[in-house]
Amino acid sequence: MKYLNFLIIIIIVFNSNFLNAQEQKLKNEITKNLRCLVCQGQSVYDSDTEFANSLKILVERKLDEGLSEKQIYDFFKEKYGEWILYDPQFNKSTYFLWLLPVLMFLLGGAIIFKLFIKKKN
Repeated sequence: MKYLNFLIIIIIVFNSNFLNAQEQKLKNEITKNLRCLVCQGQSVYDSDTEFANSLKILVERKLDEGLSEKQIYDFFKEKYGEWILYDPQFNKSTYFLWLLPVLMFLLGGAIIFKLFIKKKN
């Protein structure tokens, strides 16, 4: 009976540690995808400003409330605008951002192809 109680205690401790590790990993992932509005070049995860620290605490509270990752991103997007996210969604205000690299690649390829044809002739 003592072994059974000991085994149950061990299972509970390991299970709680595993859940805490998963929650910490999710918190880190979310804060890495949020832009610090004070630093503007760093993520909230990398920044140590008061703003970033308050966002880290807020993310932790939202996770404790049971919100999903998408719900937390939606909350921050609604509060601070889409600029706070490092990975903006494809919509009418960001289509140029998403299509610019493709356009530059095609334009560069066309210029190189034209120069290659011109040299060949």
